[in-house]
Amino acid sequence: MSKFPLHLVAASDAAGKRLDQFLVAQLPETSRARIQQLIEEQKVLVNAEVAKRSRRLRGDEHVTILSQIELPPLKAIPEEIALDIVYDDEDMAVVNKPAGMMVHAGAGATEDSRNRGTLVNALLHRFQSLSETGGDLRPGIVHRLDKATSGLLVVAKNDESHRRLAKQFSQREVKKTYLALVHGWVKADQGTISSRISRDRVRRTRMTTRRAGGREAVTHYTVEKRIDSKYGKFTFLKLRIETGRTHQIRVHLASAGHPIVGDTLYGAPAQIRGKNAETMFLDRNFLHSGGLQLQHPRTAKELSFSQPLPEELQSFLQRIEAG
Repeated sequence: MSKFPLHLVAASDAAGKRLDQFLVAQLPETSRARIQQLIEEQKVLVNAEVAKRSRRLRGDEHVTILSQIELPPLKAIPEEIALDIVYDDEDMAVVNKPAGMMVHAGAGATEDSRNRGTLVNALLHRFQSLSETGGDLRPGIVHRLDKATSGLLVVAKNDESHRRLAKQFSQREVKKTYLALVHGWVKADQGTISSRISRDRVRRTRMTTRRAGGREAVTHYTVEKRIDSKYGKFTFLKLRIETGRTHQIRVHLASAGHPIVGDTLYGAPAQIRGKNAETMFLDRNFLHSGGLQLQHPRTAKELSFSQPLPEELQSFLQRIEAG
């Protein structure tokens, strides 16, 4: 909802429907809770009269939404959450993020469960002071990892460090290495995928390489091993990215016909079936940020960090190989 007041017509076939149900159908990008809040704040009129949420429509009525909900600005909330700190000094920290943890809450979140359990919240509790360059929602965050991706992530503790680290990322001076298990056998032992990436017009949570234009994205890969098991064929890859686009590795590999194991958003099966009806599943993506090289923002000293696959991925890989 962008232009207010917003005028809708409840035609004769809407007769008998509750007002909030009608609005949910008319405004699919707006949550039911948000619509109910609009009604409770008397921002919805039916035939120019303030409406109640339980109102049943009679059909052939004019529904008007006066304005959007005024939400307070979202701020990250310190929370006592365990962190795996790989490096820590007065200017920066490097964290080994677990899969399942969001880096920060989305801009549309409110101060409820959607703004709980984030990496930023844990960092605020641990360090108290972080850079403010990213704003109240993303203090200290220089780059991100997807929720279902684990591994190394660098954090800035002050604004000058943030500026210098961000410059390294923008100038492609930071070397980022990932490990992934994909479906199928990747033919070439090594290669580069350089398809441009855009947001999918239909499924807005997805990115795509199929639209014209888009942002440049470069992913290099090397085959570590090919696996032929009773669960099918898989390739274990080491990847290096020059750019850091949203879902870059995931969409690039899916576009090549090799979705990452566990990545159902980009075509991986929810369950992997074996030859004798055995099944396996992974409740995260088999993608791990295993290597990070950059210059210290104050001293310019070369820093190099590495983290092996987390236990759940090592165990999954061993089961696949054993089959």
